[in-house]
Amino acid sequence: MKVTVLGAAGGIGQALALLLKLQLPEGSELALYDIAPVTPGVAVDISHIPTAVKVKGYAGEDPTEALKDANVVLISAGVARKPGMDRSDLFNINAGIIRNLAEHVAKTCPTACVGIITNPVNTTVAIAAEVFKKAGVYDKKKLFGVTELDVVRSETFIAELKNKEVDTVKVPVIGGHSGVTILPLLSQATSLEEKITFTEEEVIALTKRIQNAGTEVVEAKAGGGSATLSMAQAAARFALSIIDGLSGKNTLEYAYVEGEGEYARFFSQPIILGRNGVEELLPIGKLSDFEQQALQSMLDTLNKDIKIGEEFMA
Repeated sequence: MKVTVLGAAGGIGQALALLLKLQLPEGSELALYDIAPVTPGVAVDISHIPTAVKVKGYAGEDPTEALKDANVVLISAGVARKPGMDRSDLFNINAGIIRNLAEHVAKTCPTACVGIITNPVNTTVAIAAEVFKKAGVYDKKKLFGVTELDVVRSETFIAELKNKEVDTVKVPVIGGHSGVTILPLLSQATSLEEKITFTEEEVIALTKRIQNAGTEVVEAKAGGGSATLSMAQAAARFALSIIDGLSGKNTLEYAYVEGEGEYARFFSQPIILGRNGVEELLPIGKLSDFEQQALQSMLDTLNKDIKIGEEFMA
């Protein structure tokens, strides 16, 4: 299994590379690419860690060598959010980066599973999809917006609030990956398969915290960056689920994918990952009145975000 990280010299990329070196199955290959000349050095650095994962680094304008024979491609390249910036403010810079890298993926490893980490995910996934369509290689079962961080944060915050063991908490998160489009389904949260209950006040406060958790990090870093370490852990967790699926072990995950279009062209929902990428789209289940209202309220924003990506490629 070969995993390629595009944007491997950045804050997310370096941490993601480290986690993959530690966690990928024995015999895997890890290719690290970034435009920055430091990238081969990052690869040499983590290659000294004693695990049976081969690492190679590539720098410069052309990621072709890094992408050859890749089974999974994770794209974290782009600029990070700064104080006062919304994810949508990143669009003008990051859109061009995603288009360029997606064109290389389409040319070099068109059958790879591709995870888009670069924000604004609501929009950048649509850009990648249109690139693949134009190249005649689009497979909607193999393109993912990585929204795992919203799930990770939800599990963590619920465990803290309810004094639960965090690895027992399960909660679906649907919608998109920005502000109000992030919708944790707290009415479906469980611990050891037992329902977790919340007061109305807790639901409102917790939902808001999960939706604004990225801003919480940006402000806490006081201009020094955005969520890189937690994003890297979430991306690694999602990548390992993709690899489990490709290896024949069907896995339940949540990701921003092109489904049946009931709510939006792209929508984060529960999926089963398998040998073909998305093997099955699962229903979002019964929503509370609060969640139903929040879902309807977000759709205009989410659909506008998607349209921006489509229009950029048009």
